Amino acid sequence: MLQPPDILTLARKQPVLQETLDLLYNREQRIPGGVAYSVQRYQMQPQWSVDDTGMLVYHQSKSTDEGEGHLELRFCLSGNSYCSDPQCNGGQACRKAASQCAAKMATMDVFTFRFSVTYLAPFVKGRQTVSRTEEVLSFRYPSSFTKIVPLCGRSRLVLESLLNHPYEGVLENIFINAQMQSLLLFSLECLLDEKEEGVFACKFLANEADREKITKAREVLLEHIGEPITIKELSRKVAMNECYLKKGFKELFGTTIFDFYQSQRMEHARYLLYEKGLSVTEVSLMLGYSSISHFSTAFKKHTGLKPCDLLLR
Repeated sequence: MLQPPDILTLARKQPVLQETLDLLYNREQRIPGGVAYSVQRYQMQPQWSVDDTGMLVYHQSKSTDEGEGHLELRFCLSGNSYCSDPQCNGGQACRKAASQCAAKMATMDVFTFRFSVTYLAPFVKGRQTVSRTEEVLSFRYPSSFTKIVPLCGRSRLVLESLLNHPYEGVLENIFINAQMQSLLLFSLECLLDEKEEGVFACKFLANEADREKITKAREVLLEHIGEPITIKELSRKVAMNECYLKKGFKELFGTTIFDFYQSQRMEHARYLLYEKGLSVTEVSLMLGYSSISHFSTAFKKHTGLKPCDLLLR
């Protein structure tokens, strides 16, 4: 079974350890008809930088061991607030002004929506022509894949409505089902352009082995945070043409190799400075910079702060 990247790791642009997270709210629910959803709300630390991120995961079952095929939508949404004061609507929408509420905290919300084969089949049943969207919804696309989904304004409104709605019981099931269908529609609109010849703009990514090489390249980059690696060296390690590697990486992860690697290094630097209390010189050397000024320039470009400013906080 396909093992997709962790949505929190993608959103933070660095590995996230579950044991370091403070879980504020957790809910899992199965809706009649073959769909399910879950939402976990975590407290976001002040020094964290989190991008709102969406991801579609297509599981094409090839054997009974892998279980039934299904489609997943995963989202990480930041910028909301959680209030632990029960008088503020049960910890959802805080009615107090931010300056008056000591119990209010910034959060990041992780959503997972799962659509079964049974649920999706009626949407494409009886269709004579098969578009790329129908290939996925009918599970005729031959191999599993993961694809970054742009988080548009419409999707954001749907996700926020799932966190704050007045419905209970049967009406809640109907409401959630409707919102999940809207999310599926918006995600497929962004993802599967009927003019494309496949799910991926880069045709070679239809090959599962090539996708695994690019995923491996991402892992290698994370392993070399303190040892700068060139794209030529990276392409050799994963046995892929440099051009294909650069194009495929951007297609799969929504960012260039350089931008991803640089953001990982700077987020790690932020952690070492803020959490570990290391000096600017120590961090600069650990990340392989030959010049402190070069490190300071790169850090300020990524965070908007000089490394020494962070130490003073």
